[in-house]
Amino acid sequence: MAFCSLPSLSITVWLLLLADRLLHCYSIHQNYSSMFSFGDSLTDTGNLLASGCTSFPSISRYPYGMTYFRRPTGRCSDGRLIVDFIAEEFGLPMLPPYLADRGNFRQGLNFAVAGATALDAEFFHEIGIGHVLWTNHSLSAQLSWFEELKPLLCNTTKECDDYFGKALFLVGEIGGNDYNYAFFMGKNLEEVQTYVPKVVGAVVSATERLISNGAMHLVVPGNLPVGCSPMYLTLFATPNKKDYTKKNGCLKKLNKFAKYHNSLLQGELVKLQKKYPMTRIIYADYYGAAIPFTYSPKHFGFTHGALTTCCGGGGPYNFNPSARCGINGSKVCINPSSYANWDGVHLTEAAYHAMAMSLLHGPNTIPPLL
Repeated sequence: MAFCSLPSLSITVWLLLLADRLLHCYSIHQNYSSMFSFGDSLTDTGNLLASGCTSFPSISRYPYGMTYFRRPTGRCSDGRLIVDFIAEEFGLPMLPPYLADRGNFRQGLNFAVAGATALDAEFFHEIGIGHVLWTNHSLSAQLSWFEELKPLLCNTTKECDDYFGKALFLVGEIGGNDYNYAFFMGKNLEEVQTYVPKVVGAVVSATERLISNGAMHLVVPGNLPVGCSPMYLTLFATPNKKDYTKKNGCLKKLNKFAKYHNSLLQGELVKLQKKYPMTRIIYADYYGAAIPFTYSPKHFGFTHGALTTCCGGGGPYNFNPSARCGINGSKVCINPSSYANWDGVHLTEAAYHAMAMSLLHGPNTIPPLL
């Protein structure tokens, strides 16, 4: 009869536990029991509105929310966002905003705030543009909210491990506003590019902070192709045709800038995954999910293209800073689903749905979300 020594038995048990944990983390079909999201206006489901901030009052008025909710909800679109479609995919309710009357939040909460930055306000005051920030609810502030709430969700280490081990965390998109504020205050591309490592560092630090709080499944999105944004196309228009990509009409340098941010972020996430092999860190390629709209808009039903807004105040791209969507002088299109862009900055529900499907079922999450 053979006997196992105690050390050998311990190693065997440890390996079995490790295999079980890895199987749980990398299971092809995840069943999440809750979801928590952080970020800016691409993800905010009502926090900016609930905070009483008046920096972007138009989101509290029609036509915001016209398509699905039939009323403004604080979402910066005509309807649902990517976070809503991801929640729906996993059978979860739409995430209530943290600052609102949230009711039962056992199945998740949304901490994202429109206008939020990855870096804290101090950085922007240091570079002389702190006065233009819409909100001080930066990414680190949102994480503090989550940590304050955590004792209401679980108490013991085991209870928290079990609860958060079955939760999905959406960390962003965040970082776009760090650059937006700088560009709109006259900072040049070369200077803003020096901010990228700091911004990416803040996103990665936040992701690691969530892991330290028990998060096991995290989706971290990159930035959109900002060179295709009607707002940027209007404010940074140039007579030089060489500044535009011939096939889609987007600004080359700004899209190259977005790619730089995304490349740096993806590289840092790979390092973080190696540091925490028991977790599942997924990069969501928002750029890759959205850029096809600009090359083949009709394929997605965007018969009015991807560079013209549905709701705006005129101009080549129907974006007018003095007549933005929701304020006097702007008009809304009849059928938002025939446009990719909603208000010059944010996308339509139809575009967000197409992006969500490519993230959930297509090639734009690394590793695959499903």
